[in-house]
Amino acid sequence: MQKKYTTVFLWSIIVALGGLLFGFDTAVISGVEKTIQELFRLSPFWQGFTISSALIGTVIGALFSGGPADKYGRKPLLFLTGALFGISAIASGLVTNLPLFIVFRFIGGLAIGASSVIAPMYISEISPAGVRGRMTALFQFNVITGILLAYVSNYFLRDIAGEDSWRYMLGVGSIPSVVFFFLLFLVPESPRFLIRSGKVTEARAVLEKSGMEAVDKEIEDIELSLDERKESLFSKRFIKPITLAFLVAMFNQFSGINAILYYAPRIFELSGVSAADAYLQPIIIGVTNGIFTMVGLVVIDKVGRKKLLISGSIGMTVCLGLVARSFYLQDFEGYGLLIFLMGYIMFFAFSTGSVIWVLISEVFPNSVRGQGQSLGSFTHWFFATVITFLFPVVVGESTFGGGYAFTFFAVMMVLQALVVWKYFPETKGRTLEDISEELVGK
Repeated sequence: MQKKYTTVFLWSIIVALGGLLFGFDTAVISGVEKTIQELFRLSPFWQGFTISSALIGTVIGALFSGGPADKYGRKPLLFLTGALFGISAIASGLVTNLPLFIVFRFIGGLAIGASSVIAPMYISEISPAGVRGRMTALFQFNVITGILLAYVSNYFLRDIAGEDSWRYMLGVGSIPSVVFFFLLFLVPESPRFLIRSGKVTEARAVLEKSGMEAVDKEIEDIELSLDERKESLFSKRFIKPITLAFLVAMFNQFSGINAILYYAPRIFELSGVSAADAYLQPIIIGVTNGIFTMVGLVVIDKVGRKKLLISGSIGMTVCLGLVARSFYLQDFEGYGLLIFLMGYIMFFAFSTGSVIWVLISEVFPNSVRGQGQSLGSFTHWFFATVITFLFPVVVGESTFGGGYAFTFFAVMMVLQALVVWKYFPETKGRTLEDISEELVGK
């Protein structure tokens, strides 16, 4: 990282901590979902609904956060997400009945959905074009870090208080929430929002500190791109960026990632490992995820978004097919299932895992970026909710339920490779204004 980008890196890593909370909250439920099922005596249907209650919140949070971010700024919304994360973590660990548990998990979901919109958008708007992919991918890296921390935390807290250990697993998430909230005081408002609000002098100072070259030209391009800021996202000329955001978000979830993250211990228990190993093996998955997300972060601005998506899709297809085969044959001897899932996570992490939030934040013009980011995140979380709700139902229906689920995920990755190869543009090394000119015109 060049010295001139040190400041923008620090801003990005602070805002990307919203991704760490997002990842922690997403994965921590995997350690308590079986206890919750037994505690509240849930049927497979209510189990799926309870676990997906946070995801319902993410759908709403993603859908309705872009507009306020465009109206009030990125920073106020980031502060709000930090507060909501903390409230959800503490309250979810203290509740004594199912309705309240669902409500506070829903509130945590609102924070996840909002952070998945605001944080990548903010980072893409403060970053120079040459490092924008790496900076924005820090969000996904922190998501993965949060997931790993959740798995490690679950492993060490699983027996801390007997039947009430699940409360500590959920409540510990309040600690990074407080850290995130107070670190936000160190970052400035987005320069594109400042220009939108007529605060050009403040925006210029932010752009100069970020290491941006040709600041005057950048400001001029941003001002021109905002001339049509009253235009609706669903104007006919935005069909290309809408389609790209929808597809990359949909395929991200049709890879099966959330089913694996939410139900990892249960998947390993289905293969016959001990309860302790069922908590330990997801940590190995989490470490693999973190390592190869870093690989994606390093190469995304060199290799490009399109090549990463295609190569990752091919690798995921093979690994998911092998996982499906294990379930069809009920062949769980040795460490085959763990190895296949590690391979899948490896390909996911450096491809769609690293690319999704970068690409969604790049394809929309300044005038509708908040709305566009909301649409992309809404799509992601809508399909995440569907997959998370249906996975335990499908797997529980028959002996081969796991095979059916992972076969579907494998087929979707074949389709993703074909769609990306045929229709996706390459956005590496280009300014946001240049990308929007190609996709929607001037």
